[in-house]
Amino acid sequence: MDEKTPIDVSVVLPCYNGGPLLAVQLDAIAAQEFDQPWELVFVDNASTDGSADMARAYQDRIPNLRVIDASAEKGQPFALNTGIKAAAGSRIILCDADDEVAPGWLRAMAAALSEHPIVASRMDQRKLNPKWLQSDMQWDTLQKLWYPPYSAHGAGATLGFHKSLFEDIGSFESSLPYLHDTEFCIQAGKRGVAMHLVTDAVVHYRRRTSLKAHMRQSRNYAVYNTILARRHQPEGGGVLAYWARFLRDWFRILLLLRRIRSTPRRYELAWMYGRQLGRIEGVIRFGGIPV
Repeated sequence: MDEKTPIDVSVVLPCYNGGPLLAVQLDAIAAQEFDQPWELVFVDNASTDGSADMARAYQDRIPNLRVIDASAEKGQPFALNTGIKAAAGSRIILCDADDEVAPGWLRAMAAALSEHPIVASRMDQRKLNPKWLQSDMQWDTLQKLWYPPYSAHGAGATLGFHKSLFEDIGSFESSLPYLHDTEFCIQAGKRGVAMHLVTDAVVHYRRRTSLKAHMRQSRNYAVYNTILARRHQPEGGGVLAYWARFLRDWFRILLLLRRIRSTPRRYELAWMYGRQLGRIEGVIRFGGIPV
């Protein structure tokens, strides 16, 4: 590392068993054109498929690539915290092992972080997913919670932020294996830090194509949404509207059962059913609110 040109931008990539998809992301990162010193901090979260060795094979193509061991504790929050704490840069950019960053992503994200403390890239779901799994989520606008505190947020694989903000918030919460990124954005908002959408930066986001994995992801999101909703519910706030919506969604599932032969409808049904199961689990296990 050249002391005359200190690294100020760190890309942090947490990975657990990235498999063949990891090469797609590493190729995309290696192809980024950026004229400032930067590093890739590859965080191996106890992979058993040789992901760390695959990353090391890119050391001649990616400047200042470091492979960090984060096998002491499984889970993305721990891997992220380990990588960010080890990062040399004051500007941190996150990405996931199974996605693909588009050309110009690094340059646009780094530029945006010169002006904003926390940013999120656009998320494209067309390139890597079948038509029935595509959506425009986080393309023209940031995502926004539909329950208090109604915070703007971005998917973790699209985030960038100042390391000083991370240190102020106190890291990603390990007790939240899912939606730790959402909670991080909530905490930024509570500190008066506004999130900015970087329209020049695109991440090609890969969704779960297995019907079982699709439903499991929906269930996991729902469980932890109930926790966040309970955590941030205003004192004296009513929750009856959420219970009414929960009951209405069972009726919607019954209507979808009549069109189960269609592949898009099967995936829609799996997502809705997984969400209902997650809501129930979140309420029973964690005293959550079924948002």
